[in-house]
Amino acid sequence: MTDTSKKAISLNILALDTCTESCSAAASHNGEVYSEQADAPREHSQRLLPMVKSVLAQADLKLKDVDVIAYGRGPGSFTGIRICTSITQGLALGQELPVIGISTLAAMAQSAIDDGAKQVLAAIDARMGEVYWGQYIAVDGIATLVNDEVVSAPESIVLSLDVEQSITVCGTGFDAFPQLLELSDTMVINEKAKFPEAKYMLALAQDGVNKGLSTSVDDLAPVYLRDTVTWQKLPGRE
Repeated sequence: MTDTSKKAISLNILALDTCTESCSAAASHNGEVYSEQADAPREHSQRLLPMVKSVLAQADLKLKDVDVIAYGRGPGSFTGIRICTSITQGLALGQELPVIGISTLAAMAQSAIDDGAKQVLAAIDARMGEVYWGQYIAVDGIATLVNDEVVSAPESIVLSLDVEQSITVCGTGFDAFPQLLELSDTMVINEKAKFPEAKYMLALAQDGVNKGLSTSVDDLAPVYLRDTVTWQKLPGRE
């Protein structure tokens, strides 16, 4: 699928994400975005590489032509994060490509901001009675984190956004804990941004590269937010 990018994306970026129920890949080339997405929570490892090959072909890019790989770094499903980071590692190592981790919460917020939101509360159901959540504002069209991303019980969420203005909310956290909608009378749900999608990672990746945030694949860093799972448990790492 081809999209016209709303922002100036000058780099050839490959983006991929499997951190939630959604599996997606996207590529940017000559200011256009090519993307594929599927809701296939048990098929991420089988679906992602064919999606990567497809979007690269649509963009008329070879992997060696890619300037940076943007990967969904979490938070989200532990298994999904491991799949995404492992596949990113394999792709990047072969061509010695730099990588940049993109928050799943930020990707959801970027989707809402591309849809006109000015401030966003993104929340993913973290199971065990908790949510992963982050608050974002639009700065020059880019989702910009306010404070930190957190995993907590829903009743622990404290808004730092302007509750006098519209707050767009998105993510499975609001399905699991509908009481979150009572945090402010100005909340508006954006259902299109329920899951992160790789195409919304592209502008975030371009912005991150501009700020010098890309790294070598050796410094690839998933974010679980919970301390029970660490990078050392990823396949192939000592």
